[in-house]
Amino acid sequence: MSRALLRRPDPDHIEIDHGGQSFRIALLRRPTARRLTLRVSAATGAVILTLPTRSSLASARTFAETHGGWIATRLARLPARVPFEPGAIVPLRGVPYVIAHRDGRGTPVADPVSATLLVMGEAPHVARRVRDFLQREARRDLSLAVATYAARLGRRPARLTLRDTRSRWGSCTARGELNFSWRLILAPPVVLDYLVAHEMAHLREMNHSPRFWALAHEICPHVEEAEAWLKRHGSELHRYG
Repeated sequence: MSRALLRRPDPDHIEIDHGGQSFRIALLRRPTARRLTLRVSAATGAVILTLPTRSSLASARTFAETHGGWIATRLARLPARVPFEPGAIVPLRGVPYVIAHRDGRGTPVADPVSATLLVMGEAPHVARRVRDFLQREARRDLSLAVATYAARLGRRPARLTLRDTRSRWGSCTARGELNFSWRLILAPPVVLDYLVAHEMAHLREMNHSPRFWALAHEICPHVEEAEAWLKRHGSELHRYG
């Protein structure tokens, strides 16, 4: 019997100490990995250590401990989390809004004059109501953009789904189903519009060939602007909520 089969199951994480701080590190063993690697997720702040099949847990711990300073630096650079609570500032279509709470009934209202997102109801439900509001606004904007590009392309998606994805802002399946992150409603409108154009173009070109990019530029005038914004600010959208 091979040594790999005799090995005890890995724990899902280890913890190390560095500079008076304790870091929780998720373990991920992959047969295709050739060496130990560390990464810090900009979306979640999770520290992930990937191990080759034959690497021992002892070597993984030593590796993590020798990189404690690197982990601390990366985590310190991550933007602070912003919960959906009264007084918090969250972007709506790229414009900062202050969350305000008031007793009573009614759906959340975004007032562009005062830059306030007013949330009614009981205080413990503010976070859920804000999230629901943002998701509704995202679905509305995405649906309008899909309809616009469907008219330009003569193609319609089979389905439109909202998710809270961590690595992809949008996707198009082989069946013509479009999936988008609801967090695009936090970004400037040109970003959401471009992501829709990008995935709608896949209904014609299910690839990233020169023909695909030529089509994307043909139907969307702000490809470079949106790509640059996402590269610079995209990871920050995950800190809200």
